[in-house]
Amino acid sequence: MTSPAPEEPPLPVPYGTPDTPRIAVRGEAHLEADPDLARIGITVSARGKDRRSTLEDLTRRNTQVLDLLKSYGPAVERIETGHLTLTPELAQRGRGERVRTHHGLVHLTAELTDFTALGELTTRLADLELTRVDGPWWALHPDSPVHRDARRQAVREALQRARDYAEALGATLAALVELADTGAENPEPLPRAATRMRSMAAYAGAGEDTPAPPLDLEPQKQHVHATVNARFTMTPPRLP
Repeated sequence: MTSPAPEEPPLPVPYGTPDTPRIAVRGEAHLEADPDLARIGITVSARGKDRRSTLEDLTRRNTQVLDLLKSYGPAVERIETGHLTLTPELAQRGRGERVRTHHGLVHLTAELTDFTALGELTTRLADLELTRVDGPWWALHPDSPVHRDARRQAVREALQRARDYAEALGATLAALVELADTGAENPEPLPRAATRMRSMAAYAGAGEDTPAPPLDLEPQKQHVHATVNARFTMTPPRLP
C-alpha cells in the first residue's frame, strides 16, 4: 500500500500584514525611435507554354535579383528565399488535361540597414523584368538599445508610482518583493503592430537605357512599449 503523497504547501497570498503592508503597481513606458532595419519582399515571376523554358526564365531572373542584392555589400544585412512554385495551368475548354501555360514564382526577403541605398535598390529591383517589390517594413533590431531604455523607464515609473502611494499613506517603501514583465506568469500572444506597406511592380522588360530615379522613402517612426508589474513592502502607514 503506497503512502499518500505529501500535501504541497499553500502558495503565499499576495497580500501583506498590518506590520508589513504590500503595495502592487504597474510601470509603463512608451518610446518613439527611428528604425534601424528595413525589410522588402521581392517576387520574381515567369510564364510560358513550355515548362523547361519557364523554369529557365525564372532561374535567370532570380539570379539577376540575387546578384543585384549582393552587389550592395553590407548594406543588405540578410537575404532569404521564401518559396518556389511552378504551376501548370490547364486549359478551361476542351477534353482531357491539356496544359495551357506554366506559371513560376520565387519569393525573396531582404533586410537592409543602410537606408541611403534602400531607395535606389528598390527602384532597380522594380525595374527588372517581371519582378514585384513589396515594402518596406520598418523595424528595430531585437538588441536595439531602445528596448532596454523602455524597460528601464518602465521600472523607474513603477518605483515612482509605488513611492507616491506610500507617501500618500505617510509610509515609505521597505523592499521589493516581485518584479515581472506583464504577462510573464500567463503569457499571451502579442498583437502584431500595424505597419505601412508600399508595393511596386514591373511587368515589362527592363530594356530602358535610362535607369529610373531612386525612390524617396521616409522611415516610419517605431513605437516601443514596455510594461512591468511590481510589488513592494512598506512601513506601516500612519492612518488618520
